[in-house]
Amino acid sequence: MKLLRYGNPGQERPGLLDAEGNLRDLSAHLPDLAGEALAPASLAKLAALDWRQLPKVAGAPRIGPCVAGTGKFLCIGLNYADHAAETGATPPVEPVVFMKATTAICGPNDDIVIPRGSEKTDWEVELGVVIGAAAKYVPVETALDHVAGYCVVHDLSERAWQLEGTGQWVKGKSADTFAPIGPWLVTRDEAGDPQKLDLFLEVDGRRRQTGSTAKMIFPAAFLVSYLSRFMRLMPGDIISTGTPPGVGHGQKPPVYLRPGQTVRLGVSGLGEQRQRTVAE
Repeated sequence: MKLLRYGNPGQERPGLLDAEGNLRDLSAHLPDLAGEALAPASLAKLAALDWRQLPKVAGAPRIGPCVAGTGKFLCIGLNYADHAAETGATPPVEPVVFMKATTAICGPNDDIVIPRGSEKTDWEVELGVVIGAAAKYVPVETALDHVAGYCVVHDLSERAWQLEGTGQWVKGKSADTFAPIGPWLVTRDEAGDPQKLDLFLEVDGRRRQTGSTAKMIFPAAFLVSYLSRFMRLMPGDIISTGTPPGVGHGQKPPVYLRPGQTVRLGVSGLGEQRQRTVAE
C-alpha cells in the first residue's frame, strides 16, 4: 500500500493512493497515520479494504508528511562509503547516529526555508525507515518485522552549523522544513527489499546525486537492530539511513542551495519530492 496524509498543515487527513493513481480518503477507518495505526494488525486491516469503496479525494490537495506523531527522528551519517570519501571521512566501523528535531518535518513538496544567517544549506536524498511496532533488543533477522514501511527523506543540512564551531550535528540538521518526508509511506510488502532501491536528487534540473541502497555500509535491518540496543523504537519513529555521494559539501568547490531554486529527489518505488527554496 501507498499511504499518505493530505490537507493543510496541521489539518492533514489519512489517505491511500490506489492502484489507478487516485487519492482515496481513509478517515472513516483511522484518525491518522500515527501510533497504533502503523502496527501490523492495523496495516493488515487497511490492506483488506476494497479501495474501490473508499471515497475519492477531489482536486489536488497538498500532500503532507506521510506519518504523524513521530517521537524520534534518527539519522545515520556516512553510511555510504563513496559519500564518506567525498567528505574526506573514513568509513565508520559502526553507525554514526544523530537526531533531527521533529519540528523540522514537513510535506514532500513544501518550500525549503533557508534559515536566517545560513550560507551552507545542503541537500541529501535518503531512504527513510518508519517503525510500526515497538522494538527493543531485536535481532537483525527479525528487525524488519518492526517496520511499517519506507519513505523518501530529504535530510537537509546547514554545514557550517553542523561541522564548524563546537557542539553536535543536530543544530545543523533541525531548522524548520529541513526534513521533508513522503509523498507516501510504502508498506514493506509493496516496497520489497530495502537494499535494492535507487536514489536520485536534482537541483534546477542538474543531477547531483545518484545512488543505490545496495551500497549502504549498514543495511536497514542492521540499523533497526543496532538502534534498538540503545533506545526503544516506537511506532512513527523514523530512521533516515544516510545519503549517497553528490552532496553540495562534497563538490569542488562546494555548492550550496540559495533562494529561488528547485530540488527534485526520489527513491525507486517510493515516489518523488519537489521543493522550492525560499529565504526566511
